[in-house]
Amino acid sequence: MKRLLAITFLLGTCFTFLQAQKTYLHCGQLITAENEKVQKEKTIVIEGKKIMDIQNGYTDPSEADATVIDLKEQLVMPGLHDMHVHIEHQSSPKRYEEGFRLNEADVALKATTYCRKTLMAGFTSVRDLGGSGVNVSLGNAIAKGHIVGPRILTAEKAIATTGGHADPTNGLRKDLVGDPGPKEGVINSPEEARKAVRQRYKNGADCIKITATGGVLSVAKDGQGPQFSDAELEAIVEAANEYGYVTAAHAHGVEGMKRAVKAGITTIEHGTKMNEEIMDLMIKKGTYLVPTISAGKYVEKKAKIKGFFPEVVVPKALEMGPLIQETFGKAYKRGVKICFGTDAGVFPHGENAYEFVYMTEVGMPAIEAIISATRVPTEVMGTTDKLGTITAGKLADIIAVPDNTLEDMTQMGNVLFVMKDGVVYKSEMN
Repeated sequence: MKRLLAITFLLGTCFTFLQAQKTYLHCGQLITAENEKVQKEKTIVIEGKKIMDIQNGYTDPSEADATVIDLKEQLVMPGLHDMHVHIEHQSSPKRYEEGFRLNEADVALKATTYCRKTLMAGFTSVRDLGGSGVNVSLGNAIAKGHIVGPRILTAEKAIATTGGHADPTNGLRKDLVGDPGPKEGVINSPEEARKAVRQRYKNGADCIKITATGGVLSVAKDGQGPQFSDAELEAIVEAANEYGYVTAAHAHGVEGMKRAVKAGITTIEHGTKMNEEIMDLMIKKGTYLVPTISAGKYVEKKAKIKGFFPEVVVPKALEMGPLIQETFGKAYKRGVKICFGTDAGVFPHGENAYEFVYMTEVGMPAIEAIISATRVPTEVMGTTDKLGTITAGKLADIIAVPDNTLEDMTQMGNVLFVMKDGVVYKSEMN
């Protein structure tokens, strides 16, 4: 007998289905992400947290206590990954003063809403690329079932040089600046670089993030100059490799980007002023580009609103914001490997899916964009044994969107069904 048992969870904001012995998803269209094919009329069989089988047609379960979920009018695919988020915060005109007003508990409690919005948008896994360390606690709380959100792999605190993008004391008055060091993620030598990586390990990080060039939203004039020496970069990558860490480099300008790629960084974030020489070097080294077009679009728009950003940020946002989408298009067409990431937190959490629209606007096919957010991130992070495709034996992270999504990528923002670890958190088909 078919049963569909739903219970309200978290005051009615998400849903979960009582765990039957097995769950059957009847899928009208299915992207497994193992390849670029779209399959039709398939049944995914789930038991507990894992996918057990993918069957032809719409299978009627023989088990009396099985749950059947009708996704015959939807396009089903693996749960999405966003490989560049900042889950602790969200941009606003008050963002820069919040550091003086909010305690860690305040940051964490606000962030629980960002976590929920991200999961409801179909992103079942994210890579958090820098916060205060609260991001580690958020990831642990989600993993233990205390709060609802995506699986979080986090860099904990990004690593910078003194005065560089991610120096937490930029823009403060003199008596508050102090002299942050490796413990706070600020380094000025290869030895300090190694210590900063080891501190991130001690603090519970899952990966390493550096700011290889200046940045747009930091309270500092330079938005693109190189900020690490070759020796410092090599020390970071070497230490990260010893701890089994994937590395990510925020980079806007050419020289800092080139140094990071040559040092062996895993992913370049933004890549705003990337030229053909760097593209070819990335292809040779196997470096991925995480484009974050959404953040560029957002900061350009908000920089035109007086008072939204500090004055020192505005010219950087107006210069860098318009370039990212064009650079992404050139890099993709040249053959640079692309891994989906948005910089959510710069723009509102839950709006991550706009990135799919921006990617396809400059020539990336819809199915490739989806694979860049499903299978490819697991190749980067080394989690292909558990996630990224709808394959027997992997965790049941599965979402559904309208059946015309491949023809209209704005529908990636209209997620109708979300399952993570075999539990349904969202179901809006009926």
